[in-house]
Amino acid sequence: MAELTALRIDANRFRANFETLAGFGATADGGIHRPALSQAHLDARRWFLQLAGQIGLETRVDEAGNHSALLGCGPQGGRTLLLGSHLDSVPYGGRFDGALGVLAALEVLQVIKTEGVSLNTHLEALDFTDEEGYFVDFLGSQACSGVLKPEHIQAPRGGHDSFHAALRRAGMNQASLFSARRDPATVAGYLELHIEQGTRLVELGVPIGIVTGMVGIRSFKLRFIGRADHAGTMPMNRRLDAALGASAFTLSARELVMDEFPGQVVNVGHMEFKPGAFNVVPQAATLALEFRADEDHKLDEMEAALLQLAAIQARRFGLGLETEPLVRTPPARMNTRVQEAFAEASQVLDLKHMPLSSGAGHDAQYLAQICPAGMIFVPSRDGFSHSSREFTEWQDCVNGANVLLQAALMLAQY
Repeated sequence: MAELTALRIDANRFRANFETLAGFGATADGGIHRPALSQAHLDARRWFLQLAGQIGLETRVDEAGNHSALLGCGPQGGRTLLLGSHLDSVPYGGRFDGALGVLAALEVLQVIKTEGVSLNTHLEALDFTDEEGYFVDFLGSQACSGVLKPEHIQAPRGGHDSFHAALRRAGMNQASLFSARRDPATVAGYLELHIEQGTRLVELGVPIGIVTGMVGIRSFKLRFIGRADHAGTMPMNRRLDAALGASAFTLSARELVMDEFPGQVVNVGHMEFKPGAFNVVPQAATLALEFRADEDHKLDEMEAALLQLAAIQARRFGLGLETEPLVRTPPARMNTRVQEAFAEASQVLDLKHMPLSSGAGHDAQYLAQICPAGMIFVPSRDGFSHSSREFTEWQDCVNGANVLLQAALMLAQY
């Protein structure tokens, strides 16, 4: 045990790989544009497999397009401890989100292989498909954990034609996605390193956050329906203006959640008016509603309250209302033993750590349905994420990778 606690990742090699990866889909402002199954994403994944092969690791791509590097360091027929994240990005996002976790996982495997360490489980570094939901939220991790259902891919973002073309480009097909499920009996656990995407660690000066759980997410499409009229001749008091209902709902939804559901969040991230002309009163206004909470009962209560609020605002302006449920992602608790391993690893490395919840969704919340899962966060400067301003100090990245290494060693010995 003493020898294993002395193992550390190679910080220079880790950084060189990170900089190389950041070149795939690089943008002029220092970010990346690497949406799932785009050419830049496929090129990055090809490089990942080539690098794993050069290290001497076995590589594999499953039916959902999840890319793996495998190290057989456990007994024959033994279970596998999974480590990973994702290489896809949001459109015009940052270099650290997802990528840091995949490369840290690969670095952990390389250190253990180089040292010739034998463990009680095998190790696997994973890059999950479409974590960011460019087409389907958490497509790869949902498929891997066996929770992906046909209805989840019935309305992919961007439309069926674009989704199917992307699958073909990646050598995949829709029918095969449901064959990627892992047998839980073969999986020892799942560990993920990620940037925090918030400000708590930076503000408190803590280098390691141990994730206790992830919020649940629900989303709806709301459509306020009024009547198109001439914007110059129809009196203001006779208009059935769909924009008024949508706008009033957006403002009042913020107040409702802040007043009645403290600590939870709501967002209207998109709004579209039809016919969308300067001189026409909007006949319809469609908005994208999303809300998040850390417990199912809170999600239920928020859903009821927000939909009731939408109905109230529609009646206020004489409008019709259509509601369409979209995503329903349940909250997920991280495994207590995995959290303890992260804490022990932080202590070995003399790194201050703290428990915290995640307001964002991650692949770990789906893996938690089939195995003990856990996550660690490292600080994000000013909380920037999903933008080119995303940045984490390199020493924090190294700290996170070393905690991942030590926790993997601890858990793989049990």
